Amino acid sequence: MPKPSDFLLTALAPAIWGTTYIVTTQLLPDGYPLTVSLLRALPAGLILLLLVRQWPKPEWLPKLFILGFLNFTLFWGLLFVAAYRLPGGVAATLGATQPLIVLFLARGLIGAPIRPLAVVAALGGLVGVAMLLLSSTITLDPIGIAAAFGGALSMALGTVLTRRWQFPVAPLTLTAWQLTTGGLVLLPLALAIEPGFPMPDARAVAGLVWLGLIGAALTYFFWFRGIARIGPGPAALLGFLSPLSAVLLGWIFLGQALSPLQVAGAVLVLASLWIGRSTSRTAAPASKKIPAE
Repeated sequence: MPKPSDFLLTALAPAIWGTTYIVTTQLLPDGYPLTVSLLRALPAGLILLLLVRQWPKPEWLPKLFILGFLNFTLFWGLLFVAAYRLPGGVAATLGATQPLIVLFLARGLIGAPIRPLAVVAALGGLVGVAMLLLSSTITLDPIGIAAAFGGALSMALGTVLTRRWQFPVAPLTLTAWQLTTGGLVLLPLALAIEPGFPMPDARAVAGLVWLGLIGAALTYFFWFRGIARIGPGPAALLGFLSPLSAVLLGWIFLGQALSPLQVAGAVLVLASLWIGRSTSRTAAPASKKIPAE
């Protein structure tokens, strides 16, 4: 049975991811989603590589590039497209379908059972996020909707495949490999599609350092560690903390009001996380490794 500390460390990842919106809007230049994603992923991955000093076997590289593409290149790219084309509440709510997708992908790819409580927790969290973020006046853009669902599917598939292809290395090493491969895929895309990125000022540098070292390197170490220890389904449910922390940060730092409906949504999200925690009690122990070959 996973330890409470495993849940707390895994939960830190989506809670910190919730800072992405406020950091991006307040500190970074607009209109460069691929370049920002590149500067978030590749430097952090290279720094971690220097720390771990461990290189993957050549036969592992195809799977590592697939995971880097799903968890970083495609996911972050679609995430920014959805954010630009949809109201934040709509984009976050569509992205919150990820735990449901993970449940069914995990069933098909790694044989994980679909527990009724897990479905209840995923649906409850989705409704709670909608209460937190949706307003009565919304504009739906088909491309934005497709991007939001595509991002949720990409991250869900990356989460399940990370568990299926558990590499016999420490989570920090796996984080370094995936950040680097995802950044390498982003590099030619950013250079071709978004030339002319402005020289970052001190505020932008601070934002990039936060998003790269804390919001990517540290949090994805916690995330991949959590996938291995508590399972992809319970880990995905913790993703509901991201929009919750984003709303709370907006309330604390930007003076955005919290309505009674949003407070009720926050309570529902937390209740869903409590329900979802019980679904991991029969998860595979952390010592069990699935060969990457």
